[in-house]
Amino acid sequence: MSDEKNRATAAAILPLVGGAANVTSVAHCMTRLRLGLADRSLVRDEALKALPAVLGVVEDDTYQIVLGPGTVARVTPEFTALVDAGHEAPPDTAPGTPGPAAPAPGPAAPATPTAAELADRGAALKARQKARNATPVKLFLRRIANIFVPLIPALIGCGIIAGLNGLLTNFGVLPGLVPALAAIASGFMSLIAVFVGHNTAKEFGGTPVLGGAVAAIIVYAGVAKVTVFGQQLSPGQGGVLGALGAALLAVLVEKWCRRYVPEALDVLVTPTVTVLVSGLVTLFGLMFLAGGAAAAIGTCANWLLAHGGAAAGFLLGGLFLPLVMLGLHQTLIPIHTTLIEQQGYTVLLPILAMAGAGQVGAALAVYVRLPGNRSVRTTIRSALPAGFLGVGEPLIYGVSLPLGRPFVTACVGGAFGGGFVGLFNQLGTATGSTAIGPSGWALFPLLKGDRPLGATLAVYALGLLVGYAAGFLATYFFGFGKQALADLNTATDPAAADAPAVRYARAPG
Repeated sequence: MSDEKNRATAAAILPLVGGAANVTSVAHCMTRLRLGLADRSLVRDEALKALPAVLGVVEDDTYQIVLGPGTVARVTPEFTALVDAGHEAPPDTAPGTPGPAAPAPGPAAPATPTAAELADRGAALKARQKARNATPVKLFLRRIANIFVPLIPALIGCGIIAGLNGLLTNFGVLPGLVPALAAIASGFMSLIAVFVGHNTAKEFGGTPVLGGAVAAIIVYAGVAKVTVFGQQLSPGQGGVLGALGAALLAVLVEKWCRRYVPEALDVLVTPTVTVLVSGLVTLFGLMFLAGGAAAAIGTCANWLLAHGGAAAGFLLGGLFLPLVMLGLHQTLIPIHTTLIEQQGYTVLLPILAMAGAGQVGAALAVYVRLPGNRSVRTTIRSALPAGFLGVGEPLIYGVSLPLGRPFVTACVGGAFGGGFVGLFNQLGTATGSTAIGPSGWALFPLLKGDRPLGATLAVYALGLLVGYAAGFLATYFFGFGKQALADLNTATDPAAADAPAVRYARAPG
């Protein structure tokens, strides 16, 4: 039944994005189906947003359909299968391709409810912001994020198993199972450099297995026999940063070989030269440099939170929602991963997760302040469960961002929550996560720190409450101007509420 539902969702989405012929790539992250499209104008946004399974859409370097955690991982394979079938079928019979009998979207459309108008406004703001920030550096950072996003499911799974293993160890339960769980939880992390190298080469146009082969040098036990600058290397030195640099170098060497090596010798010379040259540079330079950079990241993070935890947490928690809005939050994954490799957990993620708490508090305040706007309240009710679990895009793009001020006050809530967690780090109670990806309530199974688990859970839970409360209060008292609040509450039915909502989405009172 579940498979049929996911297949039906995929089948409903495909024609609304222009059919299989219009889809050039398919991928997914924690919550979004990410599509490369040949022609953006073929997408029927309104019909797509009206699908029950779709929580929202986001315009970025790819067209992103927010389906939520779990759902997106199940819908993506079904969608990919439909796209593949459509590419193989004749053009006039391709599944999901609008045929001559399909009703073409015309200019006349029924009145759009306020919630949909707000979602449109949020998407438009996002698109304009993206256009202004499409700098080479930010585009490069997005590509780096694409390397690590596919690794998140394994990081989550292994992180939860590590947490379970810690509980069994602490309580002395099932001691015979502890070594097995430790092996399961640690196996992926011990070889994560190989996966990073594989994905890096794939993202930057090289041969994935060559990127993985060069990155594998970093975790090979035999590197302990290599001496660089008078010091012996250690397996894993440089971690994911070293793997990233090694694979990037491998891509450059491979592309150079493809340009100059004769075709008859390419199959022998190119992979050999790529692995040899990149491997030597990795051993006698990159591992040493990346190891120093990784150590600096850990030292800086610990020093920052130990000496200015409250202020650092306030800034990090307050600025994270804009990063999510721009799709740049994934660029922090290498830093999180480096901290997990070094310390067993990342102290940054619980602080950044407070941004989602501020967003939830802001949404609750909007719900209370707009009793006469049923459309917006309906959107909030449908998006809040995902928000509590750390999926903030539906609330961001459907409510707070298009309304304007509530987005700012949501950031205020995240700042106070982050400051609270940061303060306890400064006082000596570090709160970290053994994996990356989830936030909100979904982060509880992954929490770990330098104090007993109960203290770590309490700090995080109290931080969430502070974020909820600060986001609610800031939005309740400062989220709306008087005229905007009056206009947004004038209509009691969704259709009549359209105009005021759109007007004050443009210029929040």
